[in-house]
Amino acid sequence: MIGRLTGQLIEKLPPQIVVDVGGIGYEVDVPMSTFYLLPALGEKTTLYTHLVVREDAHLLFGFASKGERETFRQLIKVGGIGAKIALAILSGLSADELALAVASEDLKRLSSVPGIGKKTAERLVLELRGKLATGGAVTTPGGLPFAATPDDKSDIVNALLALGYNDKEAAAATKGLPPEVTVSDGVRLALKSLMKG
Repeated sequence: MIGRLTGQLIEKLPPQIVVDVGGIGYEVDVPMSTFYLLPALGEKTTLYTHLVVREDAHLLFGFASKGERETFRQLIKVGGIGAKIALAILSGLSADELALAVASEDLKRLSSVPGIGKKTAERLVLELRGKLATGGAVTTPGGLPFAATPDDKSDIVNALLALGYNDKEAAAATKGLPPEVTVSDGVRLALKSLMKG
């Protein structure tokens, strides 16, 4: 089991990043809450990880904090919630927001995440009540937003598509973004607008 990675961040293509650890590049899927906190390319980063082993693949998921990883592990224990949906949930809601939504039985908030319908939201409340900790679940692994590039808009759209939104939703959410916006800020703003709509 790979529980933690510390190395040089060499690629960022949300929701996947590549971390070079001693010359080996680990592909890691991260929720947007962790992606926002990543340092610039070439900088050192540390992620808490969870390895999912399937017949056709070994998938590594990374998180900014142990608390966020624990929330992910609780999510994938819920019937019908796989690793990709758990990642989408943590991209749409922080670990604290998720814990609050479960505790207050806020089905509307939970079902605003792509791939989560009313029945799945009810299952989340039923199976996670009392199991999610709140307070300081996410800490920064360090760094500042990386510089914007001309491809930022397409990276933002790709990130939204990877999180389960369709082309139309992704295009609408990125339409009003400022031209100089970074990928991390753009995805954050786009997700906010999608949650309102």
